[in-house]
Amino acid sequence: MHLRLISFELCPFVQRSVITLRYKQAPYEIDYIDLEHPPEWFLALSPTGKVPVLQVDRQTVLFESAVINEFIDDITPPSLKPADPLTLALNRAWIEFGSQAIIDQYRIMMSETEHDLEQHLAAAIAGLRRLEAAQGEGPWFNGEAFSLVDAAYAPLFMRYALLNQAMPLFDGADFPRIQAWADRLNALEAVKGSVVPDFAARFKAYLRAREGYGPRQFAGIPG
Repeated sequence: MHLRLISFELCPFVQRSVITLRYKQAPYEIDYIDLEHPPEWFLALSPTGKVPVLQVDRQTVLFESAVINEFIDDITPPSLKPADPLTLALNRAWIEFGSQAIIDQYRIMMSETEHDLEQHLAAAIAGLRRLEAAQGEGPWFNGEAFSLVDAAYAPLFMRYALLNQAMPLFDGADFPRIQAWADRLNALEAVKGSVVPDFAARFKAYLRAREGYGPRQFAGIPG
């Protein structure tokens, strides 16, 4: 089965799928596009005009990272999804919660004013408190077994690790379970190799090219 992932090099939602592909050691190819000037062939493929898009056997097109990741998991056993229906439903719910956390993070980065940043940060921290309360003893979200939930949150944590170096947004000590989870995820080869080699520099350049209070605050990201 031929898998072609179409991506924007900084997109956290695409990164979720790359992590899943790498963790499952599934062969794939990846094409990067400029989302600000998407090519016509991509717009013809993507029903939403967004990434990720997974082209399967050069014919069928899948979209939305959660859907793509479940498909990848289904065709590459053993499964990263829990067998228990209730646990599976909870996993899907927390993956969706993670999508909102990524949106909150993006709003922080793109804040027009200091007030906007404070509001978006308050929403993000409220979400982190809920996530912290949902954590078990680890090492992964479901305990001993790595799952699609872990793949879904790794991009969020990778970006917070960079953003906090430029402007401390929160103290990891306030979220000890999340911090330990994030550290384990960021150390995984499947996560470290899920972005372009100069990701930090490209992430910084992306922010520096934007206007507003948020981008100015994060211009000091190392890279």
